Amino acid sequence: MCTNYRPPEADLFEAFTDFPVPRFEYPPEIYKDYVAPILRLTDGARLTDPATFAMIPRKRIPPGVKVFDTMNARAESVGEKRSYSSAWKKLQLCLIPCATFYEPNYETGKPVRWRIGVEGGRPFAIAGLWRAWEDPDGVSLSFTMLTVNANEHPLMKRFHRPGDEKRSLVILRPEEYEDWLGARSTDEARSFLNLFPAEEMFAEAAPKPQKVTKPTGEGGDLFAK
Repeated sequence: MCTNYRPPEADLFEAFTDFPVPRFEYPPEIYKDYVAPILRLTDGARLTDPATFAMIPRKRIPPGVKVFDTMNARAESVGEKRSYSSAWKKLQLCLIPCATFYEPNYETGKPVRWRIGVEGGRPFAIAGLWRAWEDPDGVSLSFTMLTVNANEHPLMKRFHRPGDEKRSLVILRPEEYEDWLGARSTDEARSFLNLFPAEEMFAEAAPKPQKVTKPTGEGGDLFAK
């Protein structure tokens, strides 16, 4: 499960995609409940919107309900789980711009944070779902990342706790972006939910910074340190 990633810096967007450059600030690393850019197609218009990482942000969980995580949606059950099924069936698909994402590696016997990306270090997009929330001052968005089983993937099987199922985010190729966003059925959308070739990826140890400021209020602190 991916719970932390780094989006491209704003000045890289023009080289990454023809979607608009974000007109809002976002942290250099994204954690649960942080705001980050997502890319959508709405009535033919390309939109780059701020959205909260977690399909159901913590502030939306009713009082008395145990806090649960919705940063990742399993491809196998995305159409059945209450947190995601409505967005999936409505084809509320998005692209999540990413420079690298982070996973724990236990090969030393202890968890070591690793940085994972696409060869050459170029930005890429992760397949995601979005939903809208009605607020007193307008509409806000949230999103989740889609994942697939990676037990047999040469690279992604190296991550997560020993004995746990191995999972991978769904990385899309640039030529797939428009087709993913414009999928006309859930069957068509599901055809994109595949593992990315290990030989086209890179991974390296990237120990966590000594201090990371987690969210304390709506949207959290703007920048992690």
